Amino acid sequence: MGRLWAARVSQAEFEKAAEEVKHLKTKPADDEMLFIYGCYKQATVGDVNTERPRMLDFTGKAKWDAWNELKGTTKEDAIKAYINKVEELKKKYGI
Repeated sequence: MGRLWAARVSQAEFEKAAEEVKHLKTKPADDEMLFIYGCYKQATVGDVNTERPRMLDFTGKAKWDAWNELKGTTKEDAIKAYINKVEELKKKYGI
């Protein structure tokens, strides 16, 4: 029962963090946003399940690479990393 409760709390915190990151006072650096993107995709989808975008799709490739770097990371660890990074960004950029 405790583990289920903890999972729900983490999911609620994850959803809260996903909303909060949209309201930062300053836009984070690209590498910070790519890490957030990768963690979000790993937490919600799991390992990369698509082919890497074509050569001229620079944004798509960067996002795919950020997600692929987390291959093998558990959903729980991806959620924790996401929440921790959003907390760091809130302190750095304000909300």
